[in-house]
Amino acid sequence: MIRKILVPLPVDAANSGSEAVAMAVDIAKSGGSKIVLLHVNEIMPGYVSAHLPGDFTRKAVDASVADLTAAAKAHGIGDEAEIVVRDGNPAAEILEYANDSGIDMIVMASHDPGLADYLLGSVAARVVRHAHCSVLVVRHPKA
Repeated sequence: MIRKILVPLPVDAANSGSEAVAMAVDIAKSGGSKIVLLHVNEIMPGYVSAHLPGDFTRKAVDASVADLTAAAKAHGIGDEAEIVVRDGNPAAEILEYANDSGIDMIVMASHDPGLADYLLGSVAARVVRHAHCSVLVVRHPKA
């Protein structure tokens, strides 16, 4: 039984993760699952963050929460979805959250792989390789 579904989304959650949220909502409705929307803000190197305003991090978190909340409302799960924002490496944070929070399934969007993805790997590929639970990758073509 799938009790908790994790949907990692990029900052522009309303656009690039829409298919993944819709798929997770369909799965959740059929089984009574809870949905967690997660965004990971990558940590800026010190030489970059030294030139940013002092409240940059707080504003980035607020913007991420607003994007995830908008995505939840757009898919009709505004009151039911849990919103989580973390800082760090996206793949590592997704995997850590899934392990620590009892996630039963991860549903995430991924573009069609290009040459750079084969050489460097994508977040979705790392999550698929290392997740302890089922991972559903929803494809959408590169723009």
